[in-house]
Amino acid sequence: MAQSWANYGIDLHLDLAGTRVRSGLESSLRDAVRAGRLGPGIRLPSSRDLAADLGIARNSVADAYGQLVAEGWLEARTGSGTWVADRPVSAPQPAGPRTGDTAAPRYDLRAGVPAVSAFPRRAWLAAGRAALNAADDSVLGYPDPRGVPELRTALAGYLARARGVITSSENVIICAGFAHGLAMICQVLRERGAAAVATEAYGHLLHRQIVQAQGLRTMPLPVDAGGAGLAGSGLAGYGLAGSGLAKLGSAARAEGGGGAVAVGAAVLTPAHQFPLGMTLAPGRRTAFVRWAVQTGGLIIEDDYDGEFRFDRQPVGAMQALAPDHVIYAGTASKSLAPGLRLGWLAVPDSMIGELIAAKEGSGFFNGALEQLTLAAFIESGGYDRQIRQARLAYRRRRDRLITTLYRQAPAVRLTGIAAGLHAVADLPEQEKEDEVIASAARHGVAVEGLSNFAAARQRRGPALVIGYGRPAEHAFTTAVSRLCAALAEKG
Repeated sequence: MAQSWANYGIDLHLDLAGTRVRSGLESSLRDAVRAGRLGPGIRLPSSRDLAADLGIARNSVADAYGQLVAEGWLEARTGSGTWVADRPVSAPQPAGPRTGDTAAPRYDLRAGVPAVSAFPRRAWLAAGRAALNAADDSVLGYPDPRGVPELRTALAGYLARARGVITSSENVIICAGFAHGLAMICQVLRERGAAAVATEAYGHLLHRQIVQAQGLRTMPLPVDAGGAGLAGSGLAGYGLAGSGLAKLGSAARAEGGGGAVAVGAAVLTPAHQFPLGMTLAPGRRTAFVRWAVQTGGLIIEDDYDGEFRFDRQPVGAMQALAPDHVIYAGTASKSLAPGLRLGWLAVPDSMIGELIAAKEGSGFFNGALEQLTLAAFIESGGYDRQIRQARLAYRRRRDRLITTLYRQAPAVRLTGIAAGLHAVADLPEQEKEDEVIASAARHGVAVEGLSNFAAARQRRGPALVIGYGRPAEHAFTTAVSRLCAALAEKG
């Protein structure tokens, strides 16, 4: 039955018929203090008196008091009994959104995420079952920091066949995507004495932040129709044979000023520049490789969506031109789903030991079961099938985007459409990016402006970066139509 502590002006709602009298008393007292029904400074009855009043064993009361004293709800004063403890009480705050909470847009056309609704769930589960059934018990122990051998072997074969990468399983390191891999590389560069990393003037803001978080400065490489360029980079005269980039340990100007620094690497997206969309011109590929070979520098090749080229065969990886001077980075974030957190680096012999040590030191290791599943998925041919199906689906989406914008927003010019999961929509000169983005938001569409991807002091006409990967298939047409309505509203 429920028992009130009526003699002391408080209702504990204690069930004396149950088998957990002590825990029930403890919870009731705790709730009364938390709710303020027993305020700070109130003296509680002795364990003997409360036990007699409730008709329970004194030990049950004493044990409950002791537990609440240990937790800080009550205070035992020698010779004076048990009291409700003083503790800071915050004034009630009005309900509102928590920090970081934002309403999810109904239609999301931001770049960087594939159609996760198209993830091959059945095939992935089948690969996972097969991999787990075949796995030795040892894979469930502490993993090799490089990644499980099965995945490194499968990737070495796939990358050689599909992307022209020259590597072996011993030179492949599994990571949690390009951002994780870049952080490890920058750590090694800093330990080698580098002070800056060259990055494309238009690119992912997060990547520049990662470089800077590792204690390195960023040096922007200008980007034009031929991709990242050396001319006008601020490094001319410091490299060998007129390559334009600085030899590690020699001087060059980095973003933010402050004098000359040692530039240790260049981060490039040669197959599909992010976000502008062009392919790095052959002559520029040669120039960057020449710099790397002649100066001992490093190229970090971010091949984030190299498989998705629509109008001709995908461009092969730059890594094959100089395997000893290029770190190739790939990821399953676009081909499968970013939530898998699976990426890979093909690393030169000269850096493999340092990168393994950096990963061990980070304390982060990829789960063995996800790695084994991806290995089985690749070996079974499922990964190739997924790439082919996704390439066809994204090409159709790209074509629908082109057609719809041509008809409904003819003043907008699309570029960077030969590959990938996004396009750049150049706006009329009189338009302002932020106003167009706000208009799109009113129509329930999230989209980003090109200026979000620019390094400091970069200026290009107003443009949107439109990702056509995120929306589910049934929502894509509506998303594009609403974007066109927003463009018409501003036109």
